[in-house]
Amino acid sequence: MGRPKTHDAQVADALVDAAEALADSEGLGAISVRAVAERSGTTTRAVYSLFGSKAGLVAALGARMFELLGAGVAAVPTTDDPADDLVEAGIVFRQLSVERPALFQIGVQQTALDATVVREFIPSASDAFLILQARFERLRDAGRLPGRTVSSAAVQFHALCEGLAALELRGSLPAGHGETRWREALSTLLDGMSLQPRS
Repeated sequence: MGRPKTHDAQVADALVDAAEALADSEGLGAISVRAVAERSGTTTRAVYSLFGSKAGLVAALGARMFELLGAGVAAVPTTDDPADDLVEAGIVFRQLSVERPALFQIGVQQTALDATVVREFIPSASDAFLILQARFERLRDAGRLPGRTVSSAAVQFHALCEGLAALELRGSLPAGHGETRWREALSTLLDGMSLQPRS
């Protein structure tokens, strides 16, 4: 049996899967071109051909975080209550960050990443943010975002999600009550956004 092709999407996905698994089990420092190639059953040549370098592979992990997040938020059903829909969007963020902590660390927290790596996945992050903003446009159109821009409200919502995820991942939320705490916090934020800001 010949070696697998080194330039197709299936091999690229396998390499990113391997890199994510290594980061989850052993930390970001465990990612190396050789370790990822061995774990995925291919060659270092495949990594260089598809991603250019270890940095390119790490950037692909950052992009994966935002691609999954954007798709997850977009898939939240639209109801008559845009605030409730945003809470559900926040729960998508929670599930992704808790279940795939390496992606959260790399894509959202950008822990110990060079700026050149981060720049590689900024387009994916921007695409995901636009999907979140569309949810806030519905809140604005319902008259529940007085005195605030869609962009600033989305940034504040994201900041709360990021903070909650960091707390939960380090065990600072009550065990077994993580989702409840998320729902309470996100609902409180959105209720506050329905009030006119103090001048």
